[in-house]
Amino acid sequence: MKNEPIHSIGISRFPISLGQFLKLTGVAESGAVVKELLAAGKILVNGEVSRQRGKKLQAGDTVAAGEVFRLESK
Repeated sequence: MKNEPIHSIGISRFPISLGQFLKLTGVAESGAVVKELLAAGKILVNGEVSRQRGKKLQAGDTVAAGEVFRLESK
């Protein structure tokens, strides 16, 4: 995560669930893919592995899923 560029993503409404965010950014094309990524431990939220699809994200949170995203208010 340290060497990855961080992409800022503007969100107009918070909180947003982790599953919704992964689909919004194109990391996952469906809920089934979200489940697979989370089960495999491939998603980090604020530097920690997350396995909760419904985890609520807020402005300022970072999500690492191959790419690193920072959520910002739109």
